[in-house]
Amino acid sequence: MIDSRLTDEGAAIRRRRECLACGRRYTTFERFEDVLMVIKRSGDRAPFDRAKIVHGVLAATKNRPVSDDQVKSLADEIEELVRGDSGEVSTQALGVAVLDRLRALDEVAYMRFASVYKGFVDLTDFEREVGLLVKETAPKARP
Repeated sequence: MIDSRLTDEGAAIRRRRECLACGRRYTTFERFEDVLMVIKRSGDRAPFDRAKIVHGVLAATKNRPVSDDQVKSLADEIEELVRGDSGEVSTQALGVAVLDRLRALDEVAYMRFASVYKGFVDLTDFEREVGLLVKETAPKARP
């Protein structure tokens, strides 16, 4: 090994090496494998998949005034939440975290996500959730 230094804001180590047989130089990158786990309702554990969060939020925000950057930011926040909880989080905590962030981002997207996450089966489920949403949301300012 000729040289070693941190890259990617400390997330990887870049090493310059030299082949002892032929003398050619090459670079290797070593990254810490950070396995984040999700604890499912059944008790099974599965690796955290950020793409699932993004997919669910994109479905909820379809045709809404929510940008891709906002969705990416929301997914970043959720991923940091998982990292902060010693790398493990329950699916229930993930769902609640997404709902909290969607409530602040877009109320219609919140209702769409809640209807799937909470398994709404009839109109009374929607009425109850809208009642909770209206009760906790500050009134909009009038022009």
